[in-house]
Amino acid sequence: MRSMWKGAISFGLVMIPIKLYAATEQKDITFRQVHRTDGGRIRFRRVCSIDGEEVPYEDVAKGYELPTGEMVVLTDEDLAELPLPTTRNIEVLHFVPAEQLDPILFNRSYFVEPESSGARAYVLLRDALERSGKVALALVALRQRESLATLRTRDGLLVLETLLWPDEVRTPAFGFLDDHIEARSQELKMASSLIDSMTVDFDPGEYHDNYREALQELVNAKIEGRELVQPEGPAEEAEPTSLADALRASLAAAQGDKGGTGGRARAAKDDEDAAESAKAPAGRGTRKPAKRDAAASQPKTRRRAS
Repeated sequence: MRSMWKGAISFGLVMIPIKLYAATEQKDITFRQVHRTDGGRIRFRRVCSIDGEEVPYEDVAKGYELPTGEMVVLTDEDLAELPLPTTRNIEVLHFVPAEQLDPILFNRSYFVEPESSGARAYVLLRDALERSGKVALALVALRQRESLATLRTRDGLLVLETLLWPDEVRTPAFGFLDDHIEARSQELKMASSLIDSMTVDFDPGEYHDNYREALQELVNAKIEGRELVQPEGPAEEAEPTSLADALRASLAAAQGDKGGTGGRARAAKDDEDAAESAKAPAGRGTRKPAKRDAAASQPKTRRRAS
């Protein structure tokens, strides 16, 4: 894993230098929007609604629209001047019982790793938290946004969980909440018995994303059946965004060069054979041009990583 944030935990007068790592990832099969008939990518451009001109990324700013339709434009320089006292610092405010936190407030989780110079203080805070049965309530600024957060222990680590602010939780307004509906005693007993009969110890490994697995099988089936489309024309290749992308692009380029050299040689040989066959006297069996192998004669296809 690669750390996405470096800073320190402020615990009283103790400063613990740490790194944060995203603790979770949402696994999904990603698709691109393409033209149904030829597989060409659908591209989107940033176009100004006033002059119709395409706007380069460096000229794009944030705008806050007023009810009148007027726009307040905020630049990166404006945002950089906003005070964020918790930048690069996780400030522990209080310690609270874990059961007092409503799970609806939980937002994102991060593993906390200590720098070597702060390992001893890290272990002290971790063990003290685990012994207390409480969680630390803290303030942290991540990605230019200040959040409440908790620090708790999990498998020998401290885990930071950012929280939503209370005003970010919607207030439900459902009519049935105002109705005086009571469950009948006998029905309540039966429902409780059903809950008891279906109660098991939670094991997350027993559950799978059936839709994602079925979708992956569909993609694999199309790959095996060679139901692939190679968009024609000069495609604009995006810059590799990761080591895996860079390796994948390098491998594709190497394979393309190898196939191109061998393919051109075989094509030249086939043309010579065809010319010789055309010169053969009538009545004699003419030799059929040699078939190009599959790699040279078929259009190149690109397999997407599953």
